[in-house]
Amino acid sequence: MTPERRLYSGEQPPARFNMARYCLETAARLTPDKIALIVVSDARAPVEQAECWTYTQLDVAVRRLATGLRDLGLQPGARLMIRMGNTSDYALLFFAAIAAGCVPIPSSAQLTAEEAAFLLKDSGAQVLAQSAELALQPPPGVQVLDSVAIAALRNGSAPLDYADTAAEDPAFLIYTSGTTGQPKGVLHAQRSAWGRRPMYQGWYGMRADDVMLHAGAFNWTYTLGVGLTDPWANGATAVLYNGPRDVTVWPLLLEKFRATLFAAVPGLYRQILKYNDLHAFDLSGLRHGLTAGEALSVALLEQWRQVTGKELYEALGMSECSTYISTAPGAPIRPGSPGQPQPGRCVAVLPVAGGDDPLPVGEIGLLAVHRSDPGLMLGYWNRPEEDALVYRGDWFLGGDLAHFDAEGYLHYHGRNDDVMNALGYRVSPLEVEQCLSRHPAVAEVAVTEVAVRDGVTVIAAFVVPRDPDEPEGLDAAPLLAFAHAHLAAYKCPREIIFTDALPRTANGKVRRRDLARHRLLKSESER
Repeated sequence: MTPERRLYSGEQPPARFNMARYCLETAARLTPDKIALIVVSDARAPVEQAECWTYTQLDVAVRRLATGLRDLGLQPGARLMIRMGNTSDYALLFFAAIAAGCVPIPSSAQLTAEEAAFLLKDSGAQVLAQSAELALQPPPGVQVLDSVAIAALRNGSAPLDYADTAAEDPAFLIYTSGTTGQPKGVLHAQRSAWGRRPMYQGWYGMRADDVMLHAGAFNWTYTLGVGLTDPWANGATAVLYNGPRDVTVWPLLLEKFRATLFAAVPGLYRQILKYNDLHAFDLSGLRHGLTAGEALSVALLEQWRQVTGKELYEALGMSECSTYISTAPGAPIRPGSPGQPQPGRCVAVLPVAGGDDPLPVGEIGLLAVHRSDPGLMLGYWNRPEEDALVYRGDWFLGGDLAHFDAEGYLHYHGRNDDVMNALGYRVSPLEVEQCLSRHPAVAEVAVTEVAVRDGVTVIAAFVVPRDPDEPEGLDAAPLLAFAHAHLAAYKCPREIIFTDALPRTANGKVRRRDLARHRLLKSESER
């Protein structure tokens, strides 16, 4: 990207556009009997036992569910929250709501009941689709769909035609960490699926004959986008696993289903290499791996190459725009850089202090995406004050610090705010701090990421105990248990570090960036 190019230069979506139609209708017409979705519950069972959906079956099931949702009284724009396990019904409901012109809210199965209840209330959802093991007691006026009701809607309704939505109409609402400590809703338009088109060749090298194996769950937007939306929009096959968590299943699935593309976070690639002998599997069908969610270390890239002979192509993105920086097949990988702006993207680095003129090569600033990008969100749900904070003129600022080198490769320098990255999820330290501060043994607490080894960071909580003379005041176990009772597992600290005081500025504000150094000094003093 040159500083002079100030608009998204890719093709813009048609004025009338429905994301679900875009993903399913063409393939259902042109390749009706092709397998669109394979759901694997037992990686060691015969291939024939996997749950398979052709494009025709998928198209009909989604449109029947759309009819059922409209029959429930849901009007275009109405919200439906999905709190379900990792089953195909999750994906069907997500696309069915969009097909009906409604707005699904995919939520993580890892959220506690307390966290899920906040999303339900904040979004104003009229319907809650939930699995028995994740059941909430919804407030009055919210309809509940259980597995039996979902099956009835899927099998008993005539298929609805895809809603005639505008490209700018809302499509789905996802929640991410907010600067105030409460999750905030990111509202995406129907055009968001069209806005993913630069990824097809700018990251995946996607083809219609591809088999995409994604290591994520249905309830993760990384999976809903990379694992389903994009393969289906290209007439490819998506493979997802919903069996027990077991790092040894991934090479088996790659071999068994002849996956050509594999998508995961770097941490999973690291575990796959550690706990599997990949030479014992036939991975000849795999063209390359895809990784996003956290930085890919140079050491991990080199180890993967050495063991498999395959490349790993990295991407950088955010909840508000998905991925927009990446390396693609045919482009040189620059270790330590996620790549270059995807074709058509208008990306720049702006001065931290202000102004909307892009910085020259080599200077570090705030990474920005032009508001003309069709993949960019509509805005934050009912939070106009948040919208005002992230736009500077025609540029959206996601909070990442970076610079471009002379060849246009981006080099990432972390966050300009305190938002953390946990297994590909953005986590606000305020949310974790607010939770732990309610524990009676805690006088003060500050939370940040700390490095535990090269390329691996964990969330750590620095706690000033209320009564350091009490034995329980220096016991991490109750605090960890308290966090797990109130927060999703990926938000919970992996370390509790007790300290006499927290590092602060002259004005009394906690210096989170000094906590890791504080931890190191404390460790050295205890030796």
